[in-house]
Amino acid sequence: MSLHGDAAEAVRPVDADAAAQARARHDRLTKPPGSLGRLEDLGAQLCAIARRCPPPLPEPATVAVFAGDHGVLEEGISPWPQAVTGQMVSNFALGGAAVNVLADRVGAEVVVVDVGVAGEVPELPGLRRAKVRAGTGNLARGPAMTDAEAAAALDVGAALAAELAAGGTRCLLTGDMGIGNTTPSAAIIATVCGLSAETVTGPGTGVDSARLARKVQIVTEAVERAEREGRTTPVELLSSLGGLEIAALAGYIVGGAAAGLPVILDGVIALAAALIAVAIAPEALGYLVAGHRSTEPGATAALEHLGLSPVLDLGMRLGEGTGACLALPVVQSAARVLGEMATFDTAGVSEGPA
Repeated sequence: MSLHGDAAEAVRPVDADAAAQARARHDRLTKPPGSLGRLEDLGAQLCAIARRCPPPLPEPATVAVFAGDHGVLEEGISPWPQAVTGQMVSNFALGGAAVNVLADRVGAEVVVVDVGVAGEVPELPGLRRAKVRAGTGNLARGPAMTDAEAAAALDVGAALAAELAAGGTRCLLTGDMGIGNTTPSAAIIATVCGLSAETVTGPGTGVDSARLARKVQIVTEAVERAEREGRTTPVELLSSLGGLEIAALAGYIVGGAAAGLPVILDGVIALAAALIAVAIAPEALGYLVAGHRSTEPGATAALEHLGLSPVLDLGMRLGEGTGACLALPVVQSAARVLGEMATFDTAGVSEGPA
């Protein structure tokens, strides 16, 4: 059995009784019922995940930034050269990227994992080397990778989630880096959600109309190829369409759920991975928190398919784990309200209007 397969078998349904206890406790706290809105829903979810009320604080937290390159870049679908992936990996490891700034502000650790960067990245503190292969094949012309490589990348993510949980991390955040990775993400989302390429394919890093039209064509043809070839299982979809960092993220999500931890998703890349993760382990859905709504159209499609409501909507599309980091304090606040706020009885406050 693979590491991600073992993790999938270990995922338990979240505890509906603990969620009900959270909702009942919210009604006894010194506030009008329902007045904290979505924060109350998040608190109930955290209780369901932890299987107790009030829940433990989801801290310390770790954001794992998985990095990989994409052969489809040969098709001119991005204005950014492939070398930027490796350069940004170094930037992450040195603490100079947006995710580093935001993670530092919210107290999250950043772990950077080279699971498929095409070039060589120098030895740097904080950089994990887990390269399955040096970039994927060009999905416009054939499969992105082999089934064995997709499974190996899934195992990289599952192993990291298990390691972090064993080391005391109590909340996992998703991060990614890979020039061109909105194209395989769109292909996965289109396939799993049963939507057209036009519906789910966006500009990514900011392509012009000609490049966007080419992206849509590539996604359409790749989805049709996978369907013709009967590539339908999660591993088969990843090998046919996906990226190494997407596969690693899917394994990381399954591993987080297996460890009983909340997993805060970032943008469209993480949501494509979440679709794969939930296909592998359906009960993992209960452990997922959508950190924000990316402006990429595929993100909204995936959110709707998964039934997730994003914590934030800030018009962001950077990736890296930035949206997940920004959502972390809100998620932590949901736990603090249940654990630290007084009830009407303990505060000596009259309950309800006179």
